[in-house]
Amino acid sequence: MIDLLVIAPHPDDAELGMGGRLARAKAQGHSTGVVDLTRGEAATTGTAEVRAQEAERAAQVLGLDVRRNLGWPDSRVMDSVDRRLQLAHLFRELRPAVVIGPHGTDRHPDHIAAAHIVPAALHLAGLRNTPLSGEPFKPRALFYYMGNEPFDATLIVDVSGHMDTWEAAVRCYGSRFGPAGPADDAEPEVIRRRRGRATYWGSFIGVTYGEPLLARRPVSYFPL
Repeated sequence: MIDLLVIAPHPDDAELGMGGRLARAKAQGHSTGVVDLTRGEAATTGTAEVRAQEAERAAQVLGLDVRRNLGWPDSRVMDSVDRRLQLAHLFRELRPAVVIGPHGTDRHPDHIAAAHIVPAALHLAGLRNTPLSGEPFKPRALFYYMGNEPFDATLIVDVSGHMDTWEAAVRCYGSRFGPAGPADDAEPEVIRRRRGRATYWGSFIGVTYGEPLLARRPVSYFPL
């Protein structure tokens, strides 16, 4: 069983949106994983091969126990029965206690599609009469993380002690964001902007940095 599993439409989405939460979970002794739905081959910068190498380096920085890539076509992710079943099978295999998927309010169609596929796949994973192998499975909770567009958060996680790890993981994607190593003096624009966003959300709970989450059902705490 994986304690915390983040679903990412593209390599780097999990790091950008939930890198602090993943780092905190690992520091607390939990097992963590990321499933990338695509290889990111349609991006303006970087190649699928380079991004795979960057994703592996970022996984090492975050100490992930599992990282998978489903190889769906970048910028052509569509909600379908086959996609739902493929992800549902992976949920049954990994049996994550908590799943965090991308929020559907986003400018990228892959994020929007993934936001529909994730809960549908979890529903299938919990049913006994499906064309899936393995035992039915349901996680403790499903959350959504923020991508390119804002939403009204229902839970904010304090990641103040883990932003250095978050930044190191994001910097692994040098083909996407510029300088890739800790020795580089330049701060990629995405790090400046995302750190500012984490400061904003942290202010609501009285901490330096926070990562926002949305739950479809009321919650009082993060169930790990």
